[in-house]
Amino acid sequence: MTKQTTITADEARFPLSKLVLSPMNPRQNVPAAEVEELAESIWTAGLIQNLAGIMDENGGAEIVAGGRRLRALQLLAERHPELAQERPELASPRVLIAPDQTTAQAWAVAENAARRDLHPADEIRAYGKMERSGATPAVIARAFAVTEKSVYRRLALAGLPEPVIDALAANEINLSAAACFTISADEARTLEVLEKCRGDNWSDYQIKKALKPDAVKETDRRAKFVGIEAYQAAGGRVGGDLFAEETLLDDTDILDTVFADRLAEMAESHKRDGWKWVEVNHADYLGWWFVQENGFERIYKEEGELSPEQAERFDELAALAEAEALDEDGQAELATLNAITEGDFTDTQRAHSGLIIYVDREGEVQSYEGLIRKGDKAEAIAAGVLTKSQHSADDAPKSPISQKLRDDLGRVSRGARQHAALRDPDLLIDLLAYQLSHNLYWSKPFGLSVEDVPNWPTTEADGYALDERLTENPPRDMYGKDLGKSFRAFRQKGPDHIRGELVRFLAAQLRGGDEKLVALIEKETQPNTREVWTPTAANFFGRVGGPYMADLWRDLLDLSADHPTATGFDKLKKGEKAAKLEALFRGDHELRSALGITDEQADKIAAWLPEGME
Repeated sequence: MTKQTTITADEARFPLSKLVLSPMNPRQNVPAAEVEELAESIWTAGLIQNLAGIMDENGGAEIVAGGRRLRALQLLAERHPELAQERPELASPRVLIAPDQTTAQAWAVAENAARRDLHPADEIRAYGKMERSGATPAVIARAFAVTEKSVYRRLALAGLPEPVIDALAANEINLSAAACFTISADEARTLEVLEKCRGDNWSDYQIKKALKPDAVKETDRRAKFVGIEAYQAAGGRVGGDLFAEETLLDDTDILDTVFADRLAEMAESHKRDGWKWVEVNHADYLGWWFVQENGFERIYKEEGELSPEQAERFDELAALAEAEALDEDGQAELATLNAITEGDFTDTQRAHSGLIIYVDREGEVQSYEGLIRKGDKAEAIAAGVLTKSQHSADDAPKSPISQKLRDDLGRVSRGARQHAALRDPDLLIDLLAYQLSHNLYWSKPFGLSVEDVPNWPTTEADGYALDERLTENPPRDMYGKDLGKSFRAFRQKGPDHIRGELVRFLAAQLRGGDEKLVALIEKETQPNTREVWTPTAANFFGRVGGPYMADLWRDLLDLSADHPTATGFDKLKKGEKAAKLEALFRGDHELRSALGITDEQADKIAAWLPEGME
């Protein structure tokens, strides 16, 4: 193996009059507008990236890397005759001098080789300085040859206290940690947390929690219920995590007060509906156990019945709704007919019972209606609202039906329901789609269990993209919801929606089967792993050894072991090998052109999969 030679280069300052553009420099023609913008950037932020060149016969230097910067400096010299006195570092810039013509040529071919990437802290300060001088993000982006999105993200950090940016520059915190500090407007608190976390590898969550220990997200059920505007109108402060794109509510005491007041207003509104009493509960779910533990008796709505004409009209409207051809008036009419079938509490029922309202985890108001308190039971019985129990639990006679017989009778009843269900296959398919797409816990209609059929890597998923139907919209949580009402609404979305839900959840459960069945399925579906997965440094190459990557590099490019391209790859560090292979697989045009990739090699790269991957 040939020993790698380290290039030794000197730095020197030269007056601008001694610097000329080398014929080797790739930037022979640069738009005047770019030079103008770069000159503005250099005047504001300084010359952060040095020039690179080779000595000429006149004691000056020919610039092989940094042609735009040289032109921008020359423009500044024209505009500022006293540049040597005003900004001597710009009038005599530093130049990295190549030791020989070969090195200079290499720098010219790959101009970035002689430049260092800006540290994020330097970018933040430079962009912030330019913005304060009046430059727009678009101008800054063009001046630094970056995207506007990148500029905006750096400018979001430019207002941080200087010690935070200093800590970033010293690598005591990383960029992600620095971004966490944008949620705080309290500088004293910011600096206190900074001192605790610098150099201590705190997670983003720990930093945010330390900066705002009591803040809640806008997704908190209380915030969703009352709304951000109502919270702010009460004096609540709103902060935000610019990078996580989330809003934070800083004053939880105010939020709790607004939450309680809004619930109290709703309770008053319900009292006007004729209920004997209305209470609020601050829990996020109330179940049957709550009714039992508090000794309530519960009564239910008296179901309504549609007249023959109404039933016929209901079927017409339901058919239009399934075809998505129902207008707004039709939807209102259908809702009215639905309300009749669902029934309602009578005035007498309301006069002897009450309800409890609460806000669930999604910020939606829920209620437990028709609850009769212990002290109101006698009056409710007298009014015929509640039926008097014939026996107490203690003196109830022993049932002649054994528990085993009771279980058998239950099985018979269930069999009768299954027998009847066979007459309505569409209902069964709708129920299956509904169960798969909603998390019904123990209330599921079918005795089917959905397994976890994993389709996502346990670590880095970069370079892996499945159809969003397999990764988005997980089964909706129906804890504490009215399943009958929910299922009716689900069916009204029509057969196409139901079929789509069924298909995507069945696809997510696909395991295969035996060898012959798998072969049949694959013949029908033609799966292609590389359609959804591309090997990257994070998801594959960084997780295998250097020799493996070297062998793969030679195999893909049809290289012998002593080929310069192969030996050059061998000398790279593991991370550099992984990055280069990632660029090759991602189709980096510059790299593929430099390597002279043939169509056959491109096809081989496009089809390659690690051994053992189907």
